[in-house]
Amino acid sequence: MLGKTLAGLLIAAVALYSGDWCVWKIRVARGGGMGAVSVGVMIGTPLKGDKEEFDWAGVQPVDCSRSVFPHAADYACWWLAQQKTIEEK
Repeated sequence: MLGKTLAGLLIAAVALYSGDWCVWKIRVARGGGMGAVSVGVMIGTPLKGDKEEFDWAGVQPVDCSRSVFPHAADYACWWLAQQKTIEEK
């Protein structure tokens, strides 16, 4: 019983992601699949001793995909709009 439930959840997740990707590709082809959101950016710099320093890079527009899941190595716009700052390394 548990195996069937897990298999069903896996199939549903794959179907949801695939459908989101197809809709996003159609939007990109029509010119509306990408966006930009202004957020604060912190840049991480590695230091000695496995430490890391974060420097403020200011508020910058960050590219995002207008979809439920992130695509094209960009965050999803709905998620990015909720973040006050993001960290880049």
